[in-house]
Amino acid sequence: MQTPALISTSWLARNLQDPGLRVLDCSWYLPMMDRDAKKEFAQTHIPGAAFFDIDKCTDPDSKFDHSMPSERFFSEYVGNLGIGNQSHVVVYDASDFGAFTCSRVWWMFRLFGHPRVSLLDGGFKKWVKEGHPVTSAVTRPELARFNSTINRSWVKTFEEVTDNISSQKFQLVDARSHERFWGKEPEPKEGVDPGHIPGSKCMPFFEFMDEDGLMLPPEELRNFFQRSQVDLSQPLCGTCGSGVTACHVVLAAHLCGAPDASVYVGSWFEWFTKAPPQHILPGVKRQL
Repeated sequence: MQTPALISTSWLARNLQDPGLRVLDCSWYLPMMDRDAKKEFAQTHIPGAAFFDIDKCTDPDSKFDHSMPSERFFSEYVGNLGIGNQSHVVVYDASDFGAFTCSRVWWMFRLFGHPRVSLLDGGFKKWVKEGHPVTSAVTRPELARFNSTINRSWVKTFEEVTDNISSQKFQLVDARSHERFWGKEPEPKEGVDPGHIPGSKCMPFFEFMDEDGLMLPPEELRNFFQRSQVDLSQPLCGTCGSGVTACHVVLAAHLCGAPDASVYVGSWFEWFTKAPPQHILPGVKRQL
């Protein structure tokens, strides 16, 4: 039986005691959000959940945020969270959006060859609103063995995105806000100006969800892609600030029957650092 990409809060409440289920709180916040994900997790979370730190499950040798870890690193990290190859993983975050960073972890599991992963639709926000149980108790999972195999075609590099400006092998979809995309609102990372990669389209990640934080139905998602001039029948790649909310693009495409979208993990932070001035739109403000 194929694991659904989305599961409801009511489904999770019914199945929370399933020994084959592993729930992960994947919360993370930008500095201006003034929230501490680890502190909040220590105070309240879904019973049995473990904390997945996207700042830690990364390449320790990279200077860019949220770079991709090796297969061995990922295997050890999730194995320490009690996740094996037979585990059904459920990811969520506690953001006000309903889903903010958990889509990145959903994508990472699939990237490393584990399709048995679902995202909690509506997130912790909906879970609490409906009165489901929460706890401050920390569960210490037994170590598990996890073997991973990365699908490298789902990760685009700086060089591939640079080549794509002229080759147009795939559609590049930016999940940041229109204001950041067009250079009208500051980037959250110091020393990085807003803007976008030539040829990219803007589909803000929060527009994939309704006001309650639930993912839009597939037909509405397809309409959103169409309005944004993104063809789901053709290859596409998500990007954002540091490769996190870009995964909303992948999730939305997956829900529309296009499961092979990729992610430019370096995203805008890497691009702004490496790209020549003519490839930074709408204009370069950095000191050259």
